[in-house]
Amino acid sequence: MARAAQEGWKDDREFPFTPEDFEAVRQLVGEHTGIALSDIKSDMVYSRLTRRLRATGCKTFSEYLERLRSNEAEELDHFVNALTTNLTAFFREEHHFDHLAEVALPEMMALAKDRRLRLWSAGCSTGEEAYSMAMVVRETVPEGWDIRILATDLDTEVLRQAERGVYDAGRVRGMPQTRLRRHFLRGRGANEGKVRVRDEVRRLVKFQRLNLIDRPWPMRERFHGVFCRNVIIYFNKQTQRELFDYLTGYVCPPGWLYIGHSETLWQVTERFEPHGRTVYRLVE
Repeated sequence: MARAAQEGWKDDREFPFTPEDFEAVRQLVGEHTGIALSDIKSDMVYSRLTRRLRATGCKTFSEYLERLRSNEAEELDHFVNALTTNLTAFFREEHHFDHLAEVALPEMMALAKDRRLRLWSAGCSTGEEAYSMAMVVRETVPEGWDIRILATDLDTEVLRQAERGVYDAGRVRGMPQTRLRRHFLRGRGANEGKVRVRDEVRRLVKFQRLNLIDRPWPMRERFHGVFCRNVIIYFNKQTQRELFDYLTGYVCPPGWLYIGHSETLWQVTERFEPHGRTVYRLVE
């Protein structure tokens, strides 16, 4: 029985949603993604998952949860997509891209003997971060270098959007005109009001689904720089420690790491040392 009914009030929600339902969702999303939902996320969980109940024809959360527990892969993807928060922008936390251009990339090029650089956008969402990295690469690295940017996320829907490279023009408002002209095409006719990332930028980026709590990761190469921003904020401390301990095996010393403005590696790992505001590098 829902809590409101227990207290003698009518629950006007479309579907009953008990504390037990929320706890079951919390356990399931933690198991599949590592995300730790706090108690205050109950209303958010309800509003996002009711769409899936309607789509699947389930009448209660208990029925929907049973469907998920049967390991129906397609619906598990929808479940994860619904509960994933995707907040991003081109050149968000711009000091990271300034550091990439002015410090990290020049150093990477000086140390690289094979003229090959590998970068990773972990938790790339709809692609703005990865494309911003690619734009900085085009502006900084001379022709003739072998450069690849891997962009991963566990949300299959945002990856489809990212691969298209098409955005509302408002997403690039405020970007310098020189950068805008160099890296984007403006839409005409039916595409009026939109911009598309130029093919020269898109070719640098490969999008791929990856759940960071799955092991092993499929990448065969190490990375010279990793953007893992606004990702660990959703994990508990133990999951954060396991993530960064594992990440060290995928970073080429002395590789660079960028995390989100509200995140910290304090009491998480000593394998990366701070080099400025939310900028770290691997301790050799």
